[in-house]
Amino acid sequence: MVKLHVVDETSMLKAVVLGTAQSNGPTPSLEEAYDPKSYEHIKAGTYPVEKDMVIEMNAINEVFNKYGVQVYRPNVIPDYNQIFARDIAFVIDDFFIKSNILPDRIKELDAFQYVIDQIDPSKIITLPEEVHIEGGDVMLWNGDHIFIGTYKGTDYPDHITARTNMHGVNFIKEFFPNKIVKEFDLVKSKIEARDNALHLDCCFQPVGKNKAIIYKGGFRNEKEYQYLVNLFGDKNLFHITRDEMYHMNSNVFSISPEVVVSERNFTRLNTWLRKQGFTVEEVPYAEIAKQEGLLRCSTMPLIRE
Repeated sequence: MVKLHVVDETSMLKAVVLGTAQSNGPTPSLEEAYDPKSYEHIKAGTYPVEKDMVIEMNAINEVFNKYGVQVYRPNVIPDYNQIFARDIAFVIDDFFIKSNILPDRIKELDAFQYVIDQIDPSKIITLPEEVHIEGGDVMLWNGDHIFIGTYKGTDYPDHITARTNMHGVNFIKEFFPNKIVKEFDLVKSKIEARDNALHLDCCFQPVGKNKAIIYKGGFRNEKEYQYLVNLFGDKNLFHITRDEMYHMNSNVFSISPEVVVSERNFTRLNTWLRKQGFTVEEVPYAEIAKQEGLLRCSTMPLIRE
């Protein structure tokens, strides 16, 4: 049995689902793009190729092996993108919550059914149809906070980049009445990747015990951004630029309160992290980043100490 336990983003990682880039399929057509960054790279002829992405995912797998983390990989579905495990489901406390993802992606969940079969069935939550929520929008902090990215615009149904609705926020509030659940209205764009916070982890993420990476321009409501500044304290925040947000600088991944896995090109961020006393495990992930997802997006923690 897999005994789930995740209460924050940074406690020592024991077990994780890591997506796979094997048999990733052909480059999508422009019409098939799920986000503006993929669209941009499909159009420019720079969309990532499978062999490069396999190398990148092997690099993070090696880091997990180094730290003794149990890694589960999905069964490979031929010609199918299975990189972003975080979208498919997520763990809060000891509950495994299946996301209501885009219908085209439902097979991704089937690909790690063998993991789900090892979880206590009473701890597996299937959401009602109207509840939309993806793991990239759900962030746990300090054991008692749940931060959720959403989009409150009336044009929500028209935005393929709007992944978590207020039904999703309210479901989590009702299911976890003893937690402080705080939603954040995120900036969305179908056409400009530099102005699209696809998920909350595209513009914010805690690291260590009391620090975080943040992009002010990702929040539609300045008061919500200010809430995080007040909570963490300005001196504990690393503010990224619009360009750094575009390159996914907030989408790193913590193995423990002291160890952060980061993209090797994030020079400014990685320097800051080291100055704060973190061990930074640098990996190549720039090709995967072209699909508007990075290290946090491709990992789904099952057990943290």
